[in-house]
Amino acid sequence: MSDDDLWRLLHEAHNMPYGAGQTAALEQLIRRADAGDDRHLAFAARMQATTAYVYGGEPAKSFVTFSWCLAEFDRDPQPYHQRFAHQLLWHFKYMVSAMLKFPELPLDRTYAVLEDMERRYRDTGHSLQAVYKHRYLVASHLGAHDEAAEWYRRWMTTPRDALSDCAGCDPTTQVHHLCEVGRHDEAVALAEPVLAGRLSCTEQPQAILTALLPAYLGTGRGEAARNAHREAYRRLRSNLSDLWEIADHVEFCTLTGNDARALELVERHLDWLDRAPTPAAAMHFAATAAAALRQVPGELTVHRRAFGDRPAGEVPVGTLAAELTDTATALAARFDTRNGTAYQSEVVARRLAAQPVGEHLPLSASLRRRPTRATEPAPADVVGAEPVRVPAGASAEELLALADECWRTHRTDDCATVLKAYDERFGDAELPAATVARRLELRAGELNDDGDPAASIEANRVALAAWRAVPDPVRAQVVAGRLGALLCMTDEGAEEGLALARESADHLDRHGDQRERAAAHDRLALAYVHRQRWADALDEIDRAAAEADVDPWLAARVALHRAHVLEELDRGEEMGEAAERARRLSREVGSAGMLVAACLAYARWADEPAEAVAACDEALRVAPADARLAVRVARGRALLAADRAADAVDDLAEAVTLCVEQGAVGDAFLRWELANAYRVAGRLSEAAEVAEEAVLGLDRLGAQAEADRCRHLLAGVYEGLGEIDPALALLEQLAENLDSPDNLPHRAQVLEEAGGILYDADRDALAAQRFAASASAYRLAELPLDELRARRRQLLALFWSGDLPAAAALVDVVDEAAAALTGLPEEPPVVTYERALAAEAVARVLTAEGRTVAALDRLDGVADRLRSIEAFGEAAQVELLTGDLLLRGDRPADAERLLREVLGGLPPGSRPAGQAAWLLARALDELGRSAEAAKLRAEHGIEEN
Repeated sequence: MSDDDLWRLLHEAHNMPYGAGQTAALEQLIRRADAGDDRHLAFAARMQATTAYVYGGEPAKSFVTFSWCLAEFDRDPQPYHQRFAHQLLWHFKYMVSAMLKFPELPLDRTYAVLEDMERRYRDTGHSLQAVYKHRYLVASHLGAHDEAAEWYRRWMTTPRDALSDCAGCDPTTQVHHLCEVGRHDEAVALAEPVLAGRLSCTEQPQAILTALLPAYLGTGRGEAARNAHREAYRRLRSNLSDLWEIADHVEFCTLTGNDARALELVERHLDWLDRAPTPAAAMHFAATAAAALRQVPGELTVHRRAFGDRPAGEVPVGTLAAELTDTATALAARFDTRNGTAYQSEVVARRLAAQPVGEHLPLSASLRRRPTRATEPAPADVVGAEPVRVPAGASAEELLALADECWRTHRTDDCATVLKAYDERFGDAELPAATVARRLELRAGELNDDGDPAASIEANRVALAAWRAVPDPVRAQVVAGRLGALLCMTDEGAEEGLALARESADHLDRHGDQRERAAAHDRLALAYVHRQRWADALDEIDRAAAEADVDPWLAARVALHRAHVLEELDRGEEMGEAAERARRLSREVGSAGMLVAACLAYARWADEPAEAVAACDEALRVAPADARLAVRVARGRALLAADRAADAVDDLAEAVTLCVEQGAVGDAFLRWELANAYRVAGRLSEAAEVAEEAVLGLDRLGAQAEADRCRHLLAGVYEGLGEIDPALALLEQLAENLDSPDNLPHRAQVLEEAGGILYDADRDALAAQRFAASASAYRLAELPLDELRARRRQLLALFWSGDLPAAAALVDVVDEAAAALTGLPEEPPVVTYERALAAEAVARVLTAEGRTVAALDRLDGVADRLRSIEAFGEAAQVELLTGDLLLRGDRPADAERLLREVLGGLPPGSRPAGQAAWLLARALDELGRSAEAAKLRAEHGIEEN
């Protein structure tokens, strides 16, 4: 590899994000520079590595590279050393800060570095402002408060210069100091003008926002605290080097009563302790994590990945809290031994004792309140119904008749009240066999409503035996039908269940009244539903519906069942009509439960999103507590479909809260939907936060396909936020997860998206690699059009990266991909589009090689083909390139004719119009018509040069 190649690699490494990839690239480059005895490159690479280690989470390695560069700088000064002199002096600040965070480094070495730093700053004529700041940091670390106050004063009163920390980082340390001494109002006032400006430092604004958290809480600025936490944590969460600051956010969640969010943060970053950037960061994270874990229920566990000899597994929060406490206190003791003070142990003790203070401050974008895991009592199912009154002198038969009426009309609480009175009055009495059988039948119904199929099946068997013993064949067949439907819910009882349900319907057809016949066919339909025999179920439902109008409650229930079966049969228009009938009948009888179910069924198949929203609104007005979760989910989805994402956010966030409160499985899936609603509503920060929670939850459930789809959404959100490195990391992970033959199209799409992000960020060489991998995956998936598009984008990325030989070598590959799409009987517009753009891309490469004639041949007819599919903008761009090539080929007259036509068809003032005017003026100059050229330039505001 040539020297130029190595320097190009250094430049590429400089543009890489901080982290393991950049570190590995620089370490490899250092080895090559040392092997080739290139002192300049070796020095430059180590200077870059020092910064990379500090911000990449491995500051211990920076001690070696900094010491090497400092010794090299002093030993044999060279001209190139002077170009790095300012940066080397800057690195002294990294060293002092980092040395304080490693207890094994003696304190006198830190002081020695400080002395050397001060000497060099003086010798080079720099201000000592940064020196005083770092003396303050040492004193503050030791707990020498009076000394720290003096150094703070000198730091504040010494003029800034080019070696002072940036306008965001200096105030961040000041905010820390003011918060430590309880001057919270001053801290907020100091930071306000800083935050109002534009902070472009690597550490800002996340560092100052994190430092402000105690000040915001201390001054009652809850909204500011919440916003600071959200923005800062989002920027910190992917950087190992920021583990200490992440610990501050864990503590903030604990102090504000957000134990669930604190637990999420602990679980997300727990494994970072195994590779903590410094012992100090590990100490602070362990302490805040232990305090957070003590606030959550002891039966919860935290997943911890394998490390070394430690296996992966679930760790009880109590066990983990004790372990982290030991870690934090042991590290604090090591620092105190090094420092000769007890201050770090005092700091850790305070962090370990953190607990909620003041009012709860909701932080999560996915929760509307602090979950209580308790639900309010369910109201009576009948809308507006008064609680049942049990007659004092009622007989056993009268009480059972009243209970049966309550059960028939879905008043389950009232039914339970009546039966309780019955049991208290007649439970030990000698009663007729029919009365006993009726009570047993109602007992089975109670168990049915409790949702215990096994107990209900057994109770129905007992009731069936009792009615047979009376004997009462009609009542026995009613119970047999119920038992049959229940048995069909189980695989082992399905055959018996269908036989019982059919026999019941046949018998009641012959011997039952109209209501009993309709109810029997409804039960048989349910038996078929449980076995997913939808056509058979519909036949029975239709027979039931023909006679159900004798009982409005039964008619409403049958209509609801019919809508469900039609939905499963995908008969949308009929289903909508059935759901609307069920809504009307449910309203008439006043059943909240059935009305909610009917409204939700209608909402799923409504022709217009607004109709679906209206149906959900009706359901929400009457929904019992145990149905509100389903209603909120349906309403959120309907609002999204109605392009009302901002409103959908509220419903879906409420749904997540209800799901967590009820302890239901599935909040991760709802968070995924909520994240998408935030995304559509343009609230990308909240979308990122909630999608991150969803990915964690889906991973925990083992739902990899859904977790990967949520990762895809999250990558797009990160890209929208301008956080391209986290977006790329997610796409990289997705590509790995999709590395199987079944997932080739999706893998190719993900790789192409990653290439697009890199291309837009001008990281063209890396973009070309992703496009190449994408094209290969498309080829294996036998998607030739997509392969051509990826190859075209790879070609352009190589072209713009300056790697012309690689781009030229790819031309034949692009031609082959384009040729695979020729000869179609009727070429689709998308194929025309891609083949045309591929020709343009190849022409650009040929132009760069000086092959103007060949480039023009490639563009012949391309603009016309693009116009034929109404791609007018792309056609104009091709013609501009053609005009440029004609000028390069000494054909100004041809260029003039083409460019005049192009310019006439472009919007005045647009960028393409400016390009066309500029090229046309060149053509006129070459034709000797300089006056016309000057006039044209004046008309379009083009400078002569």
